[in-house]
Amino acid sequence: MSLFTNFFKGQGSSSDIAKSRLKVAITSDRAVCSPELMEQMKNDIIQVISKYVDIDTDELDIKVAKTEVGSETVNALLANIPIKGSRNFRK
Repeated sequence: MSLFTNFFKGQGSSSDIAKSRLKVAITSDRAVCSPELMEQMKNDIIQVISKYVDIDTDELDIKVAKTEVGSETVNALLANIPIKGSRNFRK
């Protein structure tokens, strides 16, 4: 299960649950958006990328972090998406 799914379903040990909830709270605070919006973005990203490659949704990690762009500090969406393999399809 993903970080966000575990947050809402409450699976795992109590320390794992607390850690997951803290990550979601920090991420949504940094992104200035709700956990629900972060979940929708994550699902949309998974849906689009899954059209082209098989991905490991259990190890998927999407977060928002501050980064330097030129002389500005901006929020950036960081995605670590493990790829299992490519999809064979024709357009």
